[in-house]
Amino acid sequence: MRASGATAETATGAWPSWARLTWISMRSQNRTFWRTPVATFFTLGLPLIMLVLFGSLFSWEIDVGFGLIPASQFYTPALAAFTAANAALANVGITLAFQRQFGLLKRIRGTPLPPSTFLAGTVVSSVWIALLGTLIMMVVGVIFFDVGIAAAKIPAAVVSFVVGAAAFAGLGLGLAALAPSGNAAPAVANGVILPMAFVSDVFVPAENPPDWLRILGDVLPLKHFSRAFSAAFHPAVPAPAWRGTDLAILAAWGVAGALLAWRFFDWMPRVATGRRAKQEA
Repeated sequence: MRASGATAETATGAWPSWARLTWISMRSQNRTFWRTPVATFFTLGLPLIMLVLFGSLFSWEIDVGFGLIPASQFYTPALAAFTAANAALANVGITLAFQRQFGLLKRIRGTPLPPSTFLAGTVVSSVWIALLGTLIMMVVGVIFFDVGIAAAKIPAAVVSFVVGAAAFAGLGLGLAALAPSGNAAPAVANGVILPMAFVSDVFVPAENPPDWLRILGDVLPLKHFSRAFSAAFHPAVPAPAWRGTDLAILAAWGVAGALLAWRFFDWMPRVATGRRAKQEA
């Protein structure tokens, strides 16, 4: 992720601060997201539809290890965590992969703009979209399905969201670094996040799963995000509902993604080889 730095000043005066440049980059990436209806639907709309369907159709109680809770009380925070993870991972990974393919990253590197502000703006934009999606899910859950949270547990929910969204944004950077092209990035992102959701007790809470499936879910980060965030909404979990081990594992995954990006991220368009090169010729 090495790139040229920026000059301290420009010919017209002082160069904007790092925070200001990051803010500008974040706003630009936000506009890109909202101008892409397909991305907006799959990031925010589809999980909301799933919540409405699951909350309306499933009336039984679910044993989540903390006691029995209504299905809506389970699905609201679990799908909110999935929404945040998907928003952070997919938006960072897919956006950067396409921008590299179309040469935007190459042009950014050739300007005085510090590359770190561009990447930080992308990450902040994805976390903002993740926050928006999470809030929408929680509002729907509270208004239509009587989902509640004790005030003493709110700090744990907020910290769990921040750590989880940041971790998946770090994994998104790793995805962008490893994706062979922008066209491949959506398939890679969906191929990662959807199977992960099924083995992480997000869509369907498994009862007595095979050992290998349970271990796989325990290793991957989404289960820990869902556990940490959902604990604040489970009535049987005493306040303040901190899940330190889950947060530590999430943070480790985020660092791993960032390290992959640091090692393999490329600002230059990747040259097609073999059959793909002939198809693009």
